[in-house]
Amino acid sequence: MTITADHGYDDLPRLMSLMTGDEKHDFAATSTLDVLWVLYDRVLGVTPGRADSPDRDRFLLSKGHGPMAYYAVLAAKGFVPEEWLPGFGSYDSPLGHHPDRVLVPGAEIGSGSLGHGLPLAVGSALGLRAQGLTGPAVWVLIGDAELDEGSNHEAIAYAGAAGLDRLHTVVVDNASASHALPGGIAARFEAANWSTATVDGRDHAALYEAFTAPHPGRPHAVVARVEPKNAR
Repeated sequence: MTITADHGYDDLPRLMSLMTGDEKHDFAATSTLDVLWVLYDRVLGVTPGRADSPDRDRFLLSKGHGPMAYYAVLAAKGFVPEEWLPGFGSYDSPLGHHPDRVLVPGAEIGSGSLGHGLPLAVGSALGLRAQGLTGPAVWVLIGDAELDEGSNHEAIAYAGAAGLDRLHTVVVDNASASHALPGGIAARFEAANWSTATVDGRDHAALYEAFTAPHPGRPHAVVARVEPKNAR
């Protein structure tokens, strides 16, 4: 399916407004909007025409319980038709409350159950390495509350020890985690041999700089701080 799209960042609020109904998880969606836009607009090596190419970059949305911003960005970039957006969450719509990789063009995983995305990204990076595909990068977006899940800490520890330098994690921090993180989120990654950066999650220039920072021999984590969920 080829879709022509000519949208910019300023079009995203309109695209998101087309998605109505209950269970929108507005906070989860809007917290990721700027991160998603900078990635798809300036960083990720993937297009609708290359969505199945072995050499594409892989983007895994682990924070799949708030997919409105994700769907809006996919529509803006031509992966899915804008006409799909008003049907969001309806019985016969491919755009469910959690993304389905079988139904949503460009989606690499079915997600929404927290704690799965980063381990899957580690597996993806290992798989690419085993195939000798050293060009594609693997990106995964998680929420700070997902770090309450032990599966992520195992993935963080393994990826650092294995030197998975094609792996990138973006943690959108809206202060919704239940458990304290001594030393801050970045410290957890740094202790496991990751390169890290902590930036304003609404500042596109800062996000781009952090996303493209060199990190030879190590995986890279970017903590994108946004307004606290409870303050909205």
